Parts: sequence; structure tokens; C-alpha cells
Amino acid sequence: MNNSVFGQKTIIHIEKARLANYDKRLGIDIQRLIGNVVLRQDSTLFYCDSAYLNDKLRNFEAFGHVHINFNDSLDIYSKRLKYEGESRIAELFDSVRMVDKTMVLVTDYLIYNRTTRIASYPNNGTITNQDKILKSKKGFYHTDTKEFYFRDDVELISPDNTAYSDTLVYNSQSEIAWFHGPTVIRGKDNTIYTEYGWYDTKQDHAHLSRRAKIWNDEQMLESDQLFYNRDIGFGDAKGNVLISDTANNMLISGDIGKMWELEGRSFVTGKAMARSYDEKDTLFMHADTLFLTFNKKEKQARDLYAYKHVKFFRKDMQGKCDSLVYHMSDSAMRMYIEPVLWSQKNQLTADSILIAISKNSVDSLVMYNTAFIVSHDSIENYNQIKGKNMTGYFVDNELKRIYVDGNAQTVYWVREEDKSLIGTNLAKASTMLIRLHENEIESITYRSNPNEVMYPEKELPNDSDRLKGFRWLSEWRPLVKSDIFVIGKREIEIPKTEEQKPVNLQLLNEGEE
Repeated sequence: MNNSVFGQKTIIHIEKARLANYDKRLGIDIQRLIGNVVLRQDSTLFYCDSAYLNDKLRNFEAFGHVHINFNDSLDIYSKRLKYEGESRIAELFDSVRMVDKTMVLVTDYLIYNRTTRIASYPNNGTITNQDKILKSKKGFYHTDTKEFYFRDDVELISPDNTAYSDTLVYNSQSEIAWFHGPTVIRGKDNTIYTEYGWYDTKQDHAHLSRRAKIWNDEQMLESDQLFYNRDIGFGDAKGNVLISDTANNMLISGDIGKMWELEGRSFVTGKAMARSYDEKDTLFMHADTLFLTFNKKEKQARDLYAYKHVKFFRKDMQGKCDSLVYHMSDSAMRMYIEPVLWSQKNQLTADSILIAISKNSVDSLVMYNTAFIVSHDSIENYNQIKGKNMTGYFVDNELKRIYVDGNAQTVYWVREEDKSLIGTNLAKASTMLIRLHENEIESITYRSNPNEVMYPEKELPNDSDRLKGFRWLSEWRPLVKSDIFVIGKREIEIPKTEEQKPVNLQLLNEGEE
């Protein structure tokens, strides 16, 4: 049988049917086709068990084992079909399955437009593309470009991760997914969030923007733009970069950041800043570059390295150096190359300084080689302590005791309670112990062959009021957290004279207490 329904642009040919008849009960314009029915419009073939063909409206409805074949490149299967020959729009119902060379789409209701070559489903569909499965409530498929447009509760399931999105575009040939709304990608080791970007499911890497984040149980990396290759564990972040380390109460921010998960390292540069916080206070640190290393298995931060123009600020302590290392395992911070530490009224310098932290507070510090402590006595005069090495001990972040080991020297301006000057004390000893109260020297105990002289104000020898190597570096001191970004010297005001308490000086020979 080879008949046709006429209409120049909508001719539907009856290629095959076992039986064709008219039944007035179905309508005067409807022809009933039964048994192995094959219809054709242009090069598209329609197969079914039976069909009702409307001669006047040039439409038909097909039932049982429905199959549409488009040029051997696309096939659609269902249990029932409604087709409009003039608009070339097909509606398929019940157990719908669309198949091409790249994917299989399954849904209960599908609309396919032969003119635009777009398939759409309004209520729940599942697409299988090789080893990936995509699900959504609504979807559109461009059969020419092989692109899917998904809306509402989109789920992309891959072997190593699952993506959840509000709006997603997926190309079944390139296997690239574009996100156009809030999206979460959950993997075995981490989770990614973005509101715009694309993800290459074949290469397993993503380019993300708009609040892009990646995190695991201990750390989070977020930025304006983020490239992440899950296969090699590499992340490249740009713009408002922020690394959050909840295990160590630390935040690291900057303009550019890179992360190598498999190597256990990352860095941030461009106005880089680290913030270490506790319930009492926050330490703000800046350097040209901040490196963070972490345990690759446990994903826990291990060490923080700061390089070039390092400055940090905390209300009770400030510092400056060329480079710094913070070991999180033992809570020790090491300052290198011309380090300066300010603790309340005291300025501490040495070749290198080690600061030990316990329970989020400074416990002690060690100053190695050419250790020097300076504090103001008046506008012109400075109290000074010098030695080869020094060890300082803190209580509640306040410096309480200093032990000087090797070539200990002091210059101290001794005053009465009414602040009148008694004289200037110059002393030398192999070792000495200094006790402080409310950040002022309370007593100095000289040990091991001490040599001490008290000079009246007018009898002090020339140039003896400064120990060799003396430096007063207050113009470098950060007074507020924004000062950590000031590389050069800061303009300073001349400090006012502060009240000094009397100092108890003790001289002890070797072995005396």
C-alpha cells in the first residue's frame, strides 16, 4: 500500500499497513491503519502497531511500539504518539526513549519539533551519555548541536563525582557541562560550588566563576574565578582569593592563589594576608607571597611560609621580618632576616626569633645571635638589653621574664617614684635575668662575674648611652592592621615621656641565688 495525504508541505505517505479502513465512529476524516504500520513524511519514518490518520487535519495518532527514525541518526521510541504534519511537532507518551550516537534520553512525555530539531520534556527526564547520567525536571535537546538545556533539580552523575545544579547546559559530544545557576559538585575528597562556569567531564577539570568555592573537611578555597583539574589535583584561583583552614583557625587571602593537592602545597600572592584567630584576638600578617603546606592524606594544614616584606599585627604583639615560617604541628613561629618584634613598650631584635604559641597565646620566645631589647625611658633616652641569645617567657600574652645568655649588657635609666632621674646604670655580665611587670622592667639580676656602674646624669661618659648595634625602629612598627601593607617607613609622632617604675638591680656571682 502506497497512498498519501495531500498538502504540498505536509504530505504524509502511508508506506505500509496490513489493514486500512474507515470507521464513522472514529470520525469521517479519520482513516484507521492496523498492523506493522509505516508512515513517512519527507525522510522521516514512523512505525507503530496501529494509527488513526486524519485526512483533513493532516495529523495522525499512533499506538503500540511507536518508533520514529530520522535519517538513521536519531530514533525515538514510545507507546503512543500524536503528530501534527503541518507543524511537524510530535508528542510522545509513556516509556519514551530517544537514542542517537551519543546518548539515550528516557522520559514519560516528550515533544519533538522536526523543524527546529529540538526535543523537550516538561516533567522529569534521564539522559545516559557513556558513563554519565543526567537527570532534571525539565530539559531541551538540540539534536543538531547535541546540546542539552536542563532546568530545575539538575543532577549530573559521573564515576568520580556528582553535580547538582539549577540550570545546566550539556554537550553530549564534547561532554562539557555549563552551569548557569547555583551548582554543587561533590567528589570523593572535596566539594565544588559555583554560580557560573563549565566542567569538562571527560578531562575532569572545571572553569568556575561567581562565588566559586572548593572545600574538604578542613579547608576551603574560594575566589572570583577558579580553574580546577581534579585529575591532577591542581587549582588556579584569581580575584578575592580566600583559603579558610578551620582546623587551625586561619584565613589566607590575596589576589592570586594556586593549589597542588597531590603535592600538598598552595600559595597566595597579591596583597596576600593571613589571619590567625582565637576567642581573644586575631593576628593579621602580610607578605608578598604566602605558602601553605598540608598533609596530603589527612588534608590538614602543616606549615605556613611567608616571603618578603613580612609584617604582622596583633593588639598585644607586632612584628616585621623578611621571611617567616609557622609550624602548625608544634605552634612555633620563626622569623628570619632582620626580624623585629614589638611587645607592648619593648622592641626585640636578633638574627632570628622563635616564638612558641600554646593555647592560642604566646608562651615563650628565643632570640638567636645579637639579641637586643630596647624600650623608651624618655624622648631622648632608651633602656637597652643586649646579649648573644635571649629567652623570653610570657603569661597571658604579656612578657614577664627574659633570660640573657652570653655577653649580657644593659643600659638603664634609674628613676625615683616621682620620675626624677637617679642615674644611668651600665652593666655587663655573662648572663642575666630580667623580670617585668605590666610591660616595664621590674628587676635585673646580673650573674656570672658582673660589672656594674651607676653614673649620675652629668657624669655619663660620651656615647655610652647607646650599646653597639642600637637601633630604634618605631617607624616600621604596624600600629593598626592596615599598616601591615605599608612596605616603607611609617610617619611617626614623637612619643610622650612615660612614667617609669624603680628598678631593683642585683649583682650575683657565679653560683649565687
